[in-house]
Amino acid sequence: MKYQVAIIGGGPAGYTAAEAAGKAGLSVVLFEKQSLGGVCLNEGCIPTKTLLYSAKTYDAARHASKYAVTVSEASFDLSKIIARKQKVVRKLVLGVKGKLTAHGVNIVQGEATIINKNTVQCSGETYECENLILCTGSETFIPPIPGVDTVPFWTHRDALDNKELPASLAIIGGGVIGIEFASFFNSLGVQVTVIEMLDEILGGMDKELSALLRAEYAKRGIKFMLSTKVVSLAEASSEDGKPQVQVNFENAEGTGSVLAEKLLMSVGRRPVTKGFGLENLELKRTERGNICTNEQMQASAPGVYICGDLTGYSLLAHTAVREAEVAVHTILGKKDVMSYWAIPGVVYTNPEIAGVGQTEESLQMKGINYRVVKLPMAYSGRFVAENEGVNGVCKLLIADDETIVGAHILGNPASEIITLAGMAIELKLTTEAWKKIVFPHPTVSEIFKEAL
Repeated sequence: MKYQVAIIGGGPAGYTAAEAAGKAGLSVVLFEKQSLGGVCLNEGCIPTKTLLYSAKTYDAARHASKYAVTVSEASFDLSKIIARKQKVVRKLVLGVKGKLTAHGVNIVQGEATIINKNTVQCSGETYECENLILCTGSETFIPPIPGVDTVPFWTHRDALDNKELPASLAIIGGGVIGIEFASFFNSLGVQVTVIEMLDEILGGMDKELSALLRAEYAKRGIKFMLSTKVVSLAEASSEDGKPQVQVNFENAEGTGSVLAEKLLMSVGRRPVTKGFGLENLELKRTERGNICTNEQMQASAPGVYICGDLTGYSLLAHTAVREAEVAVHTILGKKDVMSYWAIPGVVYTNPEIAGVGQTEESLQMKGINYRVVKLPMAYSGRFVAENEGVNGVCKLLIADDETIVGAHILGNPASEIITLAGMAIELKLTTEAWKKIVFPHPTVSEIFKEAL
C-alpha cells in the first residue's frame, strides 16, 4: 500500500489533484468519507444552481408576455424540481468517478486518519505515501445564538432537499448562500426575510452593485434587515396553531422579532480541521489559525500540501481546482505558482452579479488610486434584446498605470462573461491593450468594449 500521492478529501481540490497526478503517471490513493465531488457537487454549487435554473425558467414563463409570447398558466412541481436536482448530481458524481478510475486512482471510501506525513490509516488499513495533499473542505458554521439548540432550523443541505414550500422563511445571513436561497424561494412565492449583521448584503462583492441587487429583490417582496444582530431564537405558534420560529433581533432602531414558518441558518462556512489527525503534523499556522502555505500550496512539513477550503482563504470551488493543479505541478517538478489576483466571485441570482479583482472598498482600504468607468448594461444590444425592462451595470476599476484591477457586473449572464475581465486583470492588460481584442457582435460581453 505504497503511493506517490495520497489525497484526503474528494471535493473539487481532491478530485482535481487525483486526476492530474494519475494522468501524469503517479500512483494515487484518494480517501473520501462521503460522496465524491464534496460539498460543491453534492450539496453546494451544482444542486443550488440546478434549483435556481428551475426558478429562473419559471420566472421566464410567468413574464413571457414581455417578449410577445403567451404562456396560459405557468406552474411548478417542487418535488420534481428536487428530483431533477438529484439526477444532475448523480450524473456528475459518476462522471468524476469515471475520470478518476480511467487515470488509475485508487478511491478508498472511508474516514482517513493522518499518522504522520507519510502514513495514513483508513478502515483498519495502513497506506504509505511520498506526498500528502489535504483537501478536507469546509462545513456550515452554526453561530452560538441563545436558543439555537431549542428550535428547528435548516442548513443549506436541508433547504436543498425540502419538498414542501413554507409560507414564510427567515434567513440569518445575507451572504452568497443566503441570497441565492432567498432568490429561489422568492421566485416560488415564499415570503422571505433576510437578516444581515453587516450594513449590506454580499460582503466582499461590490457594494454599489450589491445594493442595486437588493433593491431589485426588495421590489419582488423580499424584506431585508441590515445592520441587524440576531440575539436569540425561540419556538412560537401562528394564529392557526402552526409551529413557527421567533427570531429576536436588535439594531439601531431598537429590538424586535420576526416570525417565520422555517428558519435557514446561513452565516458562513469554516474549514474542516478536526477528525482526521491534522494535529499530528504540527503545521505552522497564521494568526487567524489557518494553515500557512507558500505559493506552491506547500505547508511547513515537507511533502504536505493544503488545497481548497482548508486553506481558509477563498472557499470557492474554482480556487480549489487551481490550487490543486499548482500542488500537483510542484510534485511533478513543474514550475507553477498560485495567484489570487483575479479570482471571480459569482452570485447566481436573477439577475446574476459577478466580480473579479479588487473592489472600490478594497482599493480604498489599501490606499491604491483608481478611477471608475461605469456603464448601463443597455449599452450592449444583445443585453437589451434579451432583458426587456431590466436594468444592469458594468463597472471597471482602472489603476493609474491604466491596467484593469477590478470588474463588476450586475445583469445576465454575468457569470459567463466575468472571465474575460479576469483574464485582463491576471495578465495585467492596460485599457489600450484590452481594447484591441475583437469582441463578437452582438454579445453581452461587448459591454466591456463599450466601457473601454
